[in-house]
Amino acid sequence: MAMLCRLREVPRHLLVCEKSNFGHDKSRHRHLVETHYHNYRVSFLIPECGILSKELKDLVMDSGPYYFVKDLPLHELIAHEFINTFVKKGACYALTYNTNIDEDNTVALLPNGKLILSLDKDTYEETGLQGRPSQYSGRKTMKFSAEGSMMMSYFSNYRIREHQPEIALSTVTDLQCPVLQSGELGGKPEAACSARELFEWLGAVFSNAELNNEPDNFISTYCCPQPSTVVAKAYLCTITGFILPEKIRLLLEQLCRYFDEPKLAPWVTLSVQGFADSPVSWRENEHGFRKGGEHLYNFVVFSNQDYWLQLAVGANDDCPP
Repeated sequence: MAMLCRLREVPRHLLVCEKSNFGHDKSRHRHLVETHYHNYRVSFLIPECGILSKELKDLVMDSGPYYFVKDLPLHELIAHEFINTFVKKGACYALTYNTNIDEDNTVALLPNGKLILSLDKDTYEETGLQGRPSQYSGRKTMKFSAEGSMMMSYFSNYRIREHQPEIALSTVTDLQCPVLQSGELGGKPEAACSARELFEWLGAVFSNAELNNEPDNFISTYCCPQPSTVVAKAYLCTITGFILPEKIRLLLEQLCRYFDEPKLAPWVTLSVQGFADSPVSWRENEHGFRKGGEHLYNFVVFSNQDYWLQLAVGANDDCPP
């Protein structure tokens, strides 16, 4: 009976929404992107767009590669040669592969050289470049992502494979979109939808859910919030892999420049999901799984350079930064 009661408990989720402008001195958009280290999926949606610009398409196609190194001794991550080759010369990110942070020992390498350890299921620890050797005696399959990488040659004595992100490009026709006003984060009755309503709608769009609320649809009865408008075409791009924050920052900057020339689109969105098995969400903030392993953020970019920023984490995390 106690287990049944626990299963019926609704997981707690935290969603923070804020409004700013990319031109403001105190805008924290760049910092939030750069400190969300382990990114699994990036999606952007552009209403009233049928063909992607060359600049955006070039950035999308240049979003990789990343690497898997099998049975890597963890002490390699604190070796002076590794630190000098990757950590001190640029951004290098690593994360254990095929581990569950609430069941297994997991390790994450941050670009500042810190190792985040989730050991013995309940121990969370941050350490610098040296650490204690006993902590690094095991072997793990690790996934790496780094700028200007020399991973293939550096780890040539181990089983290493290079991967390219999966890229899905599509045009959605006759898409019913929420009406938004940049100054109305909480929405306005009969005039504009709220940031929370948009967030739910985006989840349905990225999941390819039907939005027509048909009574005989046993998968989803969700429909677009009101007020809404139908756009003839919307461009949807999803990149899946191990994506560097630097690549995401460039995508965001290019989406901001999308409105340099007049466009029919009133806004565009950029959504980023983190790995559920990462020991951290933002910076060194501890991340848990259990009932929900999400940690993600979404930008809504308006034509006047205002933006909404939405940050979400799951059941066991502290409030997003």
